[in-house]
Amino acid sequence: MGSMKKHKTIVIFLVVLLCISLIIGGISLYGKQQMKKIPGLTYMEALSYTTQDKPDAVITIGIIKDGQASYTMYGENAQILAPELHTYEIGSITKTFTAALINKAVTEGLIDLDQTIDKYLELPKGNDYPSIKELLTHTSGYKSFYFEKPMISNFLHGRNDYFGITKDMLLSRVSKINVPKENYDFKYSNFGYAVLGLVLEAVYETDYVSLANDFIQRDLGLENTRVLAQDGDLGNYWEWTETDAYLSAGDIRTNISDILSYAKMQLDGNLYFLECHKSLKTIHDSTEKYRILDINIDEIGMAWSIDRENDIIWHNGATGYYNTYIGFSPKTGNAVVILSNLAPSYRIPATVIGIKLLKELNANN
Repeated sequence: MGSMKKHKTIVIFLVVLLCISLIIGGISLYGKQQMKKIPGLTYMEALSYTTQDKPDAVITIGIIKDGQASYTMYGENAQILAPELHTYEIGSITKTFTAALINKAVTEGLIDLDQTIDKYLELPKGNDYPSIKELLTHTSGYKSFYFEKPMISNFLHGRNDYFGITKDMLLSRVSKINVPKENYDFKYSNFGYAVLGLVLEAVYETDYVSLANDFIQRDLGLENTRVLAQDGDLGNYWEWTETDAYLSAGDIRTNISDILSYAKMQLDGNLYFLECHKSLKTIHDSTEKYRILDINIDEIGMAWSIDRENDIIWHNGATGYYNTYIGFSPKTGNAVVILSNLAPSYRIPATVIGIKLLKELNANN
């Protein structure tokens, strides 16, 4: 009798497991079918779908065409809103600022791209460490991140995953990782850009927040763009502290006026960025979803992804409640910026909308 009951329990468990697998498979199949519809949408159709019946949507879209910058704000159901300079988190687009600081240090003779990080950081002998170039191109062999104890509390309290991971924790972790020298495939690494922040602090002998904000406001003239900003009007911003190690990977807040100025610097061949756009590595890392949407990562420079097929240089960013995109075409002189206060997983993300718009602008050039 007990054996029959046990057998029945196993059968029920297997049936439930099979049902769950079928549901997951069905969702995955449905997701792929829905993905196939997106390429046929225009930029405005994608925007309308994303903001449909979403009352809290505030998406600001900026373009540069024929040398002129302009922007439009959209709310629920793609309704045009009165122009306002809202403050957005730009997540990983921060990495392009960090890369520009590395480039600045190279021009000043403080950093050599081919040197390994132990030339600049006090690290144990005997380990193999990646080069600056490998960190810039996400080909260092490092993971996206490494688990640290603060991540438990962050999860339980709904905080930014990287909150409270200090520079000492980061340096300790780097000291324990051995990456034998070989050609590593592209693997997007927030950890790698956190390490670049440590390198910048070492060569300039100042903290990353002061270094980055001085560069952003004095050298670039972007008065409303900051690392570790404490203000903003849209809410749901990630929390950080000055000692957090991952600031250099994804903390900056800005508005559309400043980020359009930043986009124009990319098009104008500003000396801080010109070398950043040049290919350092051929990677061909487009995922299946990206390929369906004609989004290509053929090569990578200093942080920037290079889409050779569409002549687009781009980067995107995401935090818990924001997702952003910046892309430009050197041949046409067009650029697009998307700043969205919607989560990156919500409907059609800024990257897809942004590339659609940029391709439409290029086609009409």
